[in-house]
Amino acid sequence: MTLRLDITARDGAARTGVVTTARGTYRTPVFMPVGTRGSVRTLSSDDLEDLGVEIMLGNTYHLMLRPGADLIERLGGIHGFAAWDGHVVTDSGGFQVFSLEPRVDDEGVTFRSTYDGSSHRLTPESAVRIQERLGADIQMVLDVCPPLPSAPEAVRLAMERTAAWAARARDAHRWADQSIFGIVQGGTDPDLRADSARRTVALGFDGYGIGGLSVGEPREAMLPALAAAVAELPDGRPRYLMGVGDPVALVEAVALGVDQFDCVLPTRLGRHGTVLTSTGRMQLRKASNADDDGPLDPQCGCRVCARWSRGYLRHLLMVAEPSAARLVSVHNLAWTLALMDRIRAAVATGTVGRLRAEVAAVWDAPAVRLR
Repeated sequence: MTLRLDITARDGAARTGVVTTARGTYRTPVFMPVGTRGSVRTLSSDDLEDLGVEIMLGNTYHLMLRPGADLIERLGGIHGFAAWDGHVVTDSGGFQVFSLEPRVDDEGVTFRSTYDGSSHRLTPESAVRIQERLGADIQMVLDVCPPLPSAPEAVRLAMERTAAWAARARDAHRWADQSIFGIVQGGTDPDLRADSARRTVALGFDGYGIGGLSVGEPREAMLPALAAAVAELPDGRPRYLMGVGDPVALVEAVALGVDQFDCVLPTRLGRHGTVLTSTGRMQLRKASNADDDGPLDPQCGCRVCARWSRGYLRHLLMVAEPSAARLVSVHNLAWTLALMDRIRAAVATGTVGRLRAEVAAVWDAPAVRLR
């Protein structure tokens, strides 16, 4: 194994620490912006560096189709290709593939390209090889992500196949400088989640992803399933809740012991004029912002809030000026990263419970009893 997690503080199940990889280190809990095609949409690697991003996510499904793993490998891997020196995690492409209603069997999955309709095949072994050529610091095993709701037998079959595929991926992985994470499935069934976690841990991965949650189920169904999975995961390995980025879910998951998150939410909202602020979501298109000379969020210290007014940014948005999407995305990502700073500080000072209540009060969601 090439990855180490050093825990520096705890508050109940919540923890903060430093992950060391072959590339370097990153702090946890951490939010990872999503660079689907090798770039966070509308943002550059310079933007990410200025924001202090330590690790980003790349999408194997899209990168294997365009421009292709072989080309990216020839151009220096994802780091050289994107001119990005920070950490990169690549997902296996499973979530995107299974959203296309592919043909699945015990050996793998056959699907069509969203770009040109061409047919492609992914197996646990080929997903490993593709991600090795992409050159990520951490790769994820190919998993089966069933839609929710699904019949209990479909959720169980997906969990069984994910476990079998994880073993094959672990055997296929060869690149010593690249870590590999297993993935826990099981829908919202706590017993299936616990079983999946135990099977995945038995294989001995560098870290553990928790997939198939925050896909439309209510939070009161998500959190018990998440808690059941986390309870079975080893203390000394990173725990990664995949596809989660709303403020309440971030804080609640950290309180359960989760270390890593990714989501398109901050930048997707930003591109459409929805602003994350200390008082909740703000719709920049509202007429009341037209002559507002204040920042997007008076409590935000990002460079967008320090320079441009709501009125100016609304104007850019209303005339479809592309810089509007970029600037609001920069703010939203800065706001989310600042929340992660607050979470790490709360763990270190033993005030996670207070932060849970504060975030829930602003974002109109009551704190949920976790156990």
